[in-house]
Amino acid sequence: MTQMLASVDQRTKLVGENRLELLLFRISATQLFAINVFKVKEVVKVPPLSTMPGSHGSIIGVANLRGLSIPVIDLRRAIGFRPSVIHPESNLIVTEYNRSVQGFLVDKVEHIVNLTWGDILPPPKTVGRDNYLTAITRIEYQDKQELVSIIDVEKVLAEIIHYDICLSEGVLDEQLLPAMYGRKVLIADDSATARRQVRETLEQLGLEVIEATDGLMALNLLKSWCDEGKLITDHILMLITDAEMPEMDGYKLTHEIRSDKRMADLFITLNTSLSGSFNNAMVEKVGCNRFISKFQPDLLVEVVQDRLREALSN
Repeated sequence: MTQMLASVDQRTKLVGENRLELLLFRISATQLFAINVFKVKEVVKVPPLSTMPGSHGSIIGVANLRGLSIPVIDLRRAIGFRPSVIHPESNLIVTEYNRSVQGFLVDKVEHIVNLTWGDILPPPKTVGRDNYLTAITRIEYQDKQELVSIIDVEKVLAEIIHYDICLSEGVLDEQLLPAMYGRKVLIADDSATARRQVRETLEQLGLEVIEATDGLMALNLLKSWCDEGKLITDHILMLITDAEMPEMDGYKLTHEIRSDKRMADLFITLNTSLSGSFNNAMVEKVGCNRFISKFQPDLLVEVVQDRLREALSN
């Protein structure tokens, strides 16, 4: 397993080409689940766990990995299945999301697959709003077609760890509020939880938030406004986009915007749970204006205020 993930750093060339690699695993015998390899630090056999009295019901203990104590989340229980039973093939997927490290207990890690974001589809609307999926795909695996469900880890974590949208004292520039009121911001993110966090943060400023669930939807919206004769930089203040989304990722979205002279000057902020060092390089490569690691409401507001000051000065 260590060998399987040893080349993760070399896989960065896939990002920016609308490609991704998924780590496949099972939490039940009948269905494959997945998360993006870029969010995985390592996969290990389940180490001894220390109990955490009073912790959330989905946190089954704490693991000590090379001197770092990380909470271990029973992913089966967190997404509504019966609690897991640890067995010899059980794995711990150690991930980094939103600047925190945690381990997810799964039944068995299977394989890594290489796909394009065009292969990734939103979950059917019939599954309802309370599902824990950001997307689905079908792959040829072990000589048969299998459905793969991509977990909305941000939703899982938001139900375990409280993310406060309250702003720290001194962050909000109240002199900007009159100019902020009614301005529009477009956000593109496949996670309903992430969109809600951004929306509720920005609505405190009086901003109107327009939501897109993937990069292609955001691009089509932008193109439709251009076709209507609207000047994009007047119509919306900025775009805040996730990196990973079905059909078109945030890097490809940024590239498409920069390639269209009608909207090439749009201010774009990448807001993602992927690692900051990697994204800083990608921001420079594809032409985003700013990068924010999720979820930091103070920093999000500071970026929006900086953008408004720039717009007012032009």
